[in-house]
Amino acid sequence: MIALTLGGTAALAEGEQAQKDTTSQAASAANLGLNVKAAILIEASTGQVLTEVKADQPLPPASMTKMMVEYIVLDRINNNKLTWDTEVATSKEAASTPPDGSQIYLAEGDKHTVKDLYIAMAVGSANDATIALASYIGGSEQGFVEIMNETAKDLGLETAHFTGATGLNEDTVISARDMAKLAQVIVQKYPEFLDYSSMPRYKFRERDTNEMVNWNWMLGSNASVTNFRKYAYEGVDGMKTGYISAAGYCFTGTAKRGDLRLISVVMNTPSKEARFFETAKLFDYGFNNFEKKTIIAPKSVVESVETVKIKKGKDTEVAAVTETDVTLMVSKGSEPKVELVKTDILPESELVAPIEAGQKVGTLTYEVTDSNGQKVEKQVNLVASEEVEKASWWRLFFRAIKDFFVGLFNGIMGLF
Repeated sequence: MIALTLGGTAALAEGEQAQKDTTSQAASAANLGLNVKAAILIEASTGQVLTEVKADQPLPPASMTKMMVEYIVLDRINNNKLTWDTEVATSKEAASTPPDGSQIYLAEGDKHTVKDLYIAMAVGSANDATIALASYIGGSEQGFVEIMNETAKDLGLETAHFTGATGLNEDTVISARDMAKLAQVIVQKYPEFLDYSSMPRYKFRERDTNEMVNWNWMLGSNASVTNFRKYAYEGVDGMKTGYISAAGYCFTGTAKRGDLRLISVVMNTPSKEARFFETAKLFDYGFNNFEKKTIIAPKSVVESVETVKIKKGKDTEVAAVTETDVTLMVSKGSEPKVELVKTDILPESELVAPIEAGQKVGTLTYEVTDSNGQKVEKQVNLVASEEVEKASWWRLFFRAIKDFFVGLFNGIMGLF
């Protein structure tokens, strides 16, 4: 199935390759007839982009902003800085949330658990619940906004600029690519997020007449709901909708079928319904045309770099293997060609014994071309397959003497 060529094949110029990939993705997007201002479709485990439209343009994300709030809450819970059962007293600014958006009508001083407020945010997109959590964690909404922007920087979301926690502000912006990257981090790091984003409805208080209904009409569980049946999509279990006039109708979605999870973002679609129909086009394209394929197994020995030289060890070199597998999305039914296009071994100053088994000793860059001509580059670490102890001074002393005489002999022989 796979023609594997290992060696020193020269890589295509990075800029040229990026241009080819962008052109190919743009052509795919054009064929889908997307009615969006920006969009992107990625595979969740690899982050590989399958298609995109103006994915780097910063745009208002509306309530998709709340995904950053949800991430921060989950991060604090997982780092024991917060618990689901923590009671949060509603702040004045949360109780003063303008009534022209989604909310659960919190009164100042009302106490609710983090979990209840989180579900209200995830399911009902409740602005007051969002601000209640934000002001509790950050001291105020603006204090929390600082945390949001610091977190965005830590995650490498280069276009993200948050000015509020709810997404109601027009000057909060982020690109579709960074939105998808945030979604990828969430589903990989805190998959429990999907337990809440997939809830079709939730009753916040026992006395409430009506339940909150999830704004994500694409949930797979909606297949049996009359009003949402035409939007329901098999495998959809998240993530977040959004709307303000400056942003249009937006949606970050995710769907899983088998072992394949896709993440999509559509921004500035013309209607509530359109954001789901455009997302369905992306998901159909991804599931119908691509498959995940492992092209390099983990712990593989690479012929051109079977060993790496080290200094001051009992041994002078160590066997090297790939740290992980190399798995990519390729066109269905294709027979990808794999080439090792770049090998980077760490400098000698970093390859000094003792060396631990599994310690990084370099990186390998592979270029994968499927039968449709699509090219993708993937980097994998090269690691030591075994431990190498530091040599004794006695061993190093005699090794230095040996190296001296070998060097001297070679120098003399070079004279003749």
